[in-house]
Amino acid sequence: MPPAPRTTQPAPALPLWSLFPLFFVAVYLSHLTLLRLPYFWDEGGYYIPAAWDLFRTGTLIPHTTITNAHPPLPSILLAGWWHLSGFVISGTRTLVCMVAAAALLAVYRIARNLTTPTVAAVTTLLTAIYPVWFAQSTLAHADIFAAAFTLWALSFYLETKQAVPGKVGNSFPAYLWTATLFSLAALSKETAIVTPAALALWEAICCVRSRRNREQSRNHITWAITLLLPILPLAAWYGYHYSQTGFVFGNPEFLRYNATANLTLYRVLLCLWHRLLHLTTHMNLFVATLCTVAAILVPTRLVPTQPPSRISRPALYGIAVVLLSSWLAFSVLGGALLTRYLLPLYPLILLVYVEIWHSHLRKHWLWLAALTAAAFLTGIWINPPYAFAPEDNLTYRDMIVLHQQAIRVLERRFPEATVLTAWPATSELSRPEIGYTHKPFRVFPVQNFSIEQMQQAATDPGSYDTALIFSTKWEPRIDLGKPNQSADIKYFDFHHDLRPAEAAALLHGQVVWQAERNGEWAAVLHFPRIVNAALTLPH
Repeated sequence: MPPAPRTTQPAPALPLWSLFPLFFVAVYLSHLTLLRLPYFWDEGGYYIPAAWDLFRTGTLIPHTTITNAHPPLPSILLAGWWHLSGFVISGTRTLVCMVAAAALLAVYRIARNLTTPTVAAVTTLLTAIYPVWFAQSTLAHADIFAAAFTLWALSFYLETKQAVPGKVGNSFPAYLWTATLFSLAALSKETAIVTPAALALWEAICCVRSRRNREQSRNHITWAITLLLPILPLAAWYGYHYSQTGFVFGNPEFLRYNATANLTLYRVLLCLWHRLLHLTTHMNLFVATLCTVAAILVPTRLVPTQPPSRISRPALYGIAVVLLSSWLAFSVLGGALLTRYLLPLYPLILLVYVEIWHSHLRKHWLWLAALTAAAFLTGIWINPPYAFAPEDNLTYRDMIVLHQQAIRVLERRFPEATVLTAWPATSELSRPEIGYTHKPFRVFPVQNFSIEQMQQAATDPGSYDTALIFSTKWEPRIDLGKPNQSADIKYFDFHHDLRPAEAAALLHGQVVWQAERNGEWAAVLHFPRIVNAALTLPH
């Protein structure tokens, strides 16, 4: 008898828990030079002070910064971690690296459940090096916490849409994990409730469409109820916030800036356009988009054995609902069009792109992945030819370094100064705990360094004796966004900052220090004042 042919069994997939240390080490080492940077922008303006208040006093309502009703889970996690690491900046950055690694693990789980391990690995890598994601992977904003919980919840929800009916789709653990993780996402940032609410609406629509099939209708109803449960803990938080402050959604100015002031048709349409660009072209994402269009347009005769997409239709519908609902919601909510609000969407977009490459170009799709990876790595350091938020790539590091240098000049030469400056430098100078100064300075705040604000400051010269001015908006030398400047000025607070020499001339001072890094700049101005020192004898 001839020997039986050998059968090769596929290698078992690695358990997810074993991948987390690898992901964490990769994130930590790739951000090693950023781990001791002082806190940036909204970190120092709200999130760190709120967690600092909880760490010191145990109160969920911050009292050293303006309360704006953001849910407390990031503060709870940060304060709890500080009890282990100590209140040090590197400890905070390490925690955020862990959260970013957990989010990447969720990306890998989603992609592996819907496609293949190879596609999952490529999708996870591209997500990790996408400039917006890379920059946010050490910043203690609520968005990275919400993104991690949202992606993990989606990994359980989408798994049921890809599974064979009757095996996972009706399992109680899937409902429990999805509801719990979406609840944690909503308690990290209130806008995360958009995703489960939109999916619940989609499940209700599917229930109506499948009303003739009792089993399917029951499944859709169960999912709709499950996806609505995260509203309860968020509502409980708002009830507690109202009982403590008298405000439900934060102070009236916060609510106006982020919601009620945005409800004009032209602004919404303009935001829809900006958000569409953010989701398809921003920070060299256009390379991946063009590669996808090119892959779709490849004639089928050139790929005779083209396999179909492995992502099931229900899972694709779920991804489409998440993308569409967030695109619409974040075109209305939020006064600033920050791309970190879209953080959970980029992995889903990249997953769809990579799967299209894989299914349309069997042998050459990795070249498209390599081209996209090169574009993303370039975008981490090289700025695009249009205005953007510094936190979308490593431009935020340039801004931090310049502010550190400027504040060291103030500490060394003018330690008792009253400093004219704008936010976020107002927090950097007045709050030593965020890492810029050893003792607080007195500040004279202005909104920005536009000519209107500088002219107003010039009418009250006795209120300050130095100034720290800097670029509050990154402006490229060749700006592709100039045709929209009038609308950007009206709706998005766009303005031109006066350069140091111009501000010094207008305020009758002198520039004692200035520096520039990759388009970001900062300067210290001094104003010699003549003081009347006449002695008046008492009566």
